Parts: sequence; C-alpha cells; structure tokens
Amino acid sequence: MAAVRVGKVTCKSALNRTGIPGYRYCLNPYAGCGHGCLYCYAACMARFATRQEPWGSFVDVKVNLVEVLRRQLACRKPPVGKVILGTVTDAYQPVEAQAGVTRSCLEVMRDHPGLEVDILTKSDLVVRDLPLLLRLEKCSVGFTITTLSERAARILEPGAASPGARLMAARRLKEAGLDVWVFVAPLLPGIGDTEEALGALLLELRRVGIPEVHVDPLNPYPSVARRLRPVYRRHFSQAFRRLERYLADPQAYRLGLVKVLRKLSRRFGYNLSLP
Repeated sequence: MAAVRVGKVTCKSALNRTGIPGYRYCLNPYAGCGHGCLYCYAACMARFATRQEPWGSFVDVKVNLVEVLRRQLACRKPPVGKVILGTVTDAYQPVEAQAGVTRSCLEVMRDHPGLEVDILTKSDLVVRDLPLLLRLEKCSVGFTITTLSERAARILEPGAASPGARLMAARRLKEAGLDVWVFVAPLLPGIGDTEEALGALLLELRRVGIPEVHVDPLNPYPSVARRLRPVYRRHFSQAFRRLERYLADPQAYRLGLVKVLRKLSRRFGYNLSLP
C-alpha cells in the first residue's frame, strides 16, 4: 500500500449528533482513513468525494479536537448518552499510534460519567489503551471483521490489521473484562456472505467467546461498485457474477441472505438479522 499523507485540520465540534440507532453522539478523531478499505461507504460522502487523492491515501489529524471536546463537556448542560467512536474513520488507524488523539479524547471522557463509550475498529492498536478503557464508567469495543481470509483482507482493506490480529485483540479485551462485540460488515458477495464463509467466521467468534455479532450488507453505491468491480475481476473472479447479481437486484439478494442468516443463527446461537 502506498504511503498515507498525514495533514492537519481544525474542527468546530467534537461530539456530533448521529442518526445511528442506539447512539446519541459520534466522535471521529480523524478525517479520512489510512485503512483504505475498497468498500468503504465514507469515501462516498460529500466531504471526501471532492478530494483529488484516492480514498485511503490521506488522513487529517483534528489537532484541536481534544480542546473542543473539553469545552463541550464543560458547558452548563454537557452532553450525556451513548457515544460511538469511528463512524467515518477508524479511531485506531495507524496514525493514532503517533498522534494519540483518540487516547486523549478517552482520557477527557473518563471524567464525565454521563457518557457511555462504544468503539468500532479494525485495529489491534486498541489494546494499547486497555487500562484506560477499563477505567471508563461504561465502555464496549466492537471489531469489524469482513472475512477470515488473510489474502482477501490484504486486498480489500490493505491498511487495516489482519483478521487474525483483530481476533487476538478481541480475545485479550474480552479476557480483561471489557464488553466486546463483532460487526461482520460489509457482507461481500461471494467472499464473506456465503454459508461456508460466514459459518467459519462465526465458529471462530464462538471460540474467542464473542457474545454479540451484528451484520450489514454491502452499500451498493455507484462509487463503491466502480472500485470493487475491477478488484473482483482480478482477484475474486469466481465471485464476480454474485457481485453483479447483487448490484442488479439488491432486494432479491437480500431475501436469499436472510435465509442464510436464519440458518446460521440457529446453528451458532447468534441473533443475526439485516438492518
């Protein structure tokens, strides 16, 4: 993967209201993401779509985020409720190892018990902050795992930690006493959505002791399709026709996927359903 350009930006707000079910606020320490996931919906957002650099080649550090967060939480009626870190970026992407913005934000939120913190990541760097996470009043960590295939992961999410590293991190956090869950997303046609592939992943999650699993289908945005089609043709030719069927008729695909999820739910004891 090519080098990621790291820049600096300022922000006006740290905790922003979100429409994601179950959450009141989101917090994104960075703009852009060095993981470079080819299926990422965030690349389609207007704030990123006009940039000249390819998605995954740039990350901007929000250099004033911690101070803005402090001000928000120091007001007369500070924000309370559930906060999710990492909705349009990964809070623990590689740049966090040096920049430390995520860690600093967690240290600020630790002193405000009215906030519940959820973190969604593809990185094992989150283990670095385990002592801090345990000191938060309420915290859970979710790991996005799209596939168990190390080869597929290197191609589709080249800047992210390997699936094996994520599973090891999940086990370590779980054994330390944190609430840990897994987000299997997106369910990539012909790669991660088959009964065989999903079954193997769910079996591994059971072995690790993950109690809660959520799933989500691929977002069929035109820009996502444009990025994925050549990659499928080159690296996953056996799955290309399944991708095309999904893009041509997402609803019919969804009906078939629901049947697979119901079968696997009964087999592994998870409540798997599409949003």
